[in-house]
Amino acid sequence: MPELDTSDREKLDKREFAYVDKKGEGHLPIPDEAHVRNAMARFNQTEFESQAAKERARRKILSAAKKHDIEVAEDSNIHKPTRSLRAASTKRGPRGGRQK
Repeated sequence: MPELDTSDREKLDKREFAYVDKKGEGHLPIPDEAHVRNAMARFNQTEFESQAAKERARRKILSAAKKHDIEVAEDSNIHKPTRSLRAASTKRGPRGGRQK
């Protein structure tokens, strides 16, 4: 995946992010196929301000995947409508990390 350094990231239009928070910061860039695949993989690791924002991001990622001919499995997390605001977590904490 082509890496976006700070200046390249700042040059991206806000429409090239699946999610833009209230501060105007873009999350989950989707300018090309590689970044769309990465956004799909990281979708459940991202925290959103609202369930509506998470659902909009999910739909943008699906739309970008379709644009780039990326097949999305029907059982994938990104294919299903959102039900929770939380990032992926387990009994051991966020993303399975150890609790201290």
